[in-house]
Order: sequence, then structure tokens, then C-alpha cells
Amino acid sequence: MSEVLFSINGLAVTLGALIAVLSALAVLLLVGLLFAQGRQSRARTLEAQEQSLRVEELQQQIFELLKAQSATTGQVQFLAQGFGTKQEELSRTVNERLDAVTHRLGENMTKAAQATSEGLSKLHERLAVVDAAQSRMTELTSHMVTLKDVLANKQARGAFGQGRMEAIVADGLHKKAYEFQYTLSNGKRPDCAIFLPGDERPLAIDAKFPLEAITAYREAQTEEARRPALARLKQDINKHVNDISERYLVPGETQDIALMFVPSESVYADLHEVCDDVLQKAFRARVILVSPSLLMLAIQVVQAIVRDAQMRDAAEKIQVEVGKLVEDVGRLRDRAVKLQTHFAQASEDVGQVLISAEKVSKRGGRIQSLELEEDAPAVKDAGKGAPTLQLKLGGRD
Repeated sequence: MSEVLFSINGLAVTLGALIAVLSALAVLLLVGLLFAQGRQSRARTLEAQEQSLRVEELQQQIFELLKAQSATTGQVQFLAQGFGTKQEELSRTVNERLDAVTHRLGENMTKAAQATSEGLSKLHERLAVVDAAQSRMTELTSHMVTLKDVLANKQARGAFGQGRMEAIVADGLHKKAYEFQYTLSNGKRPDCAIFLPGDERPLAIDAKFPLEAITAYREAQTEEARRPALARLKQDINKHVNDISERYLVPGETQDIALMFVPSESVYADLHEVCDDVLQKAFRARVILVSPSLLMLAIQVVQAIVRDAQMRDAAEKIQVEVGKLVEDVGRLRDRAVKLQTHFAQASEDVGQVLISAEKVSKRGGRIQSLELEEDAPAVKDAGKGAPTLQLKLGGRD
């Protein structure tokens, strides 16, 4: 037993010590097993108690569920009865609403039919108006075709331009201020000659309309086609300008400038857009191109010049009339002063009358307040025994 079996860090381990240690370990293991078995038995006991409590709780919950189920069954029966009543009421309400909706729908359909009938009648009326407008458009189209035919003919186009020019001039000036087809000393006759006041030289106006060239230029789609059309347009304008300059600008007889009337605003705008150099050349040749609006503006300027000349001619008469007007104003002032004096005197007299009336009113008030009062102490007159009466007028003795 004392035999050394092995040594650990210099400590000798004998067989007896080893057996003692193993015995102690076995005892400890046995104690641990007993303790673990006791704990397991206590845990099983606690678990059994918990399971019994859970069973009781489950039984209680089942009882409550059965109780709630019975209550729910009653409520369901009550709700079923309520639902039946509500369903009847809902069915009755739905029927009433359907009847009302049907009635309203019928009324709306009637109104819609009436509105549709009225709309159709108005539509027929408008269609009649459209038909009338279409007939007028057809008539206008025929007029446009006629106008196109007029513009296609040079003589008719010239008459058209001259007619517009004559209408503008005749509407803006007095008959003595212009003359159509006026004959110059060289035998040429411009379409219109306007006479300015104080100057015997007329202002010549000639109506030109280069329609073919401007139409060709507008219809040109490519640059190659537009180039010769533009050259033709400039050539026609230069020809018109040269004709006017040679025929209607007579030194000492006519004005230094002449007007070339283009009776179309669009043509005039196109000329300014593509032929500005030609227009500048015409200006240097003392020929000015004007559109209808510019001609009306020139006529208004002439009107102002004529009006100023008439004012200068009548200046002496106006001065005499103004002098007479000043004299009349002076006499009017003197008479107004006299009238003011009369009004002041009348006002003063009225004031005096008011003062007298106030005095009369006050005296009338005193007379109305007249009272006879007997003296409180009886005053005996000398030699007489009768009491003396005292008069009071307006509060005075």
C-alpha cells in the first residue's frame, strides 16, 4: 500500500493514497448524483403542480368560452332579428329611393328631351345662318375671282389702283386742292395733281402696280427661280420710276418730287423687303413710293398745310374779331361790376329790413307778455281811497 506508484512534481504518489483519492471521488460523485436526482424530483413536482394549475386555468377558460359562446349565440339571434328588421327597412327605403330616382329620371329625361328639342331648333337656326354665310362666302369667292380677273388685266388693274388713289384723295382734300388727269405743258397727264397753297406747282401722283413681277417672285419656290423673278421685279420698278421721273417732273412747273402709288400694303412691304436698293435709287430720282396708308398720311399733311395757309390768310380778320371780343369782354366786366354794386346795396337793404323785423318781433313779444298786476302794499292816491293799479310791460314798471 505504501509502494510509490509515480511522482508528480517531486511528490510521491502511493497506492493507498491513490485508492483514498479515488474513494473520495466516488463518494463525491455519488453525492452529486443524489443531489441531481433530488433536484430532478423537485423539478418534476413543480412541473406537475404547474400542469395542474394550467389544467385549472384551461378549464376556467373553457368555461368562460362556453359562457361567452352562449352570450354570443344570444347576441347573434338578436342581431339576426335586428338584421331582419333592418333588411325590411332597407328594402322599403331602397324601393322608395328607386321610385324617387325613377321619377327624377323621368323628369330629367323629359327636360333633356325638351332641351334637346330646343338645341335642335337652335341648331337649325344656326345651320340657316351657316347656309346664309356659305352663300355669302360663295358670293365673296365670285367677287374674289372677279378681283383676280381685274388684277390680271393691266388696264383694269391700273383703273383699280387709280380708283383707290382717287378715293383717298377725294376723302381728304377739298375739290379745289386737287385735279385728276391734270395735263402738264409737255402733254403728259398724271393720274392726280395736288395743288399746295401759295404754290402753283402741282404735286404729281401716278398709280402703278407691278403685280406680275411680285406674283412671280412670291410663287418662286427655289433660289434659282427666285433670282430671275427678283431681277424682273427690280426692272419693272425701275421702268415705272423712270417713266414718272421723265413725264411728271417738269422743272419750274411741278414740285421737285412725285409720288408713285402702290395700292397694296403687302406689295409695298414686299418691295421694301427685297428691293430696298431700287427704292433708294427711286428716292434719288425724286420719286417716292407710297402705300395707301402713307398716301393718307401725306393727304393729312397737305390738309394741315392748307389749314395753316387759310389761317394766315384770315389772320387779319381773326385779329379784328379778337379785338372786338376783348371790347365785349371789357363791357361785360363793367356790367358785372355794376351788377355787383346793385347786389351789395340790395344786401345792405335786406340787412336793414331784417333788423327792423327783429325789433318788431321783440316788441310783439313784449306786448304778448303784458300783465296787469296789483301792488302788494295798497298805495293810496292823495285825496282818494282807491288802490293804485301798476302796469308791467316786458318786466319794467
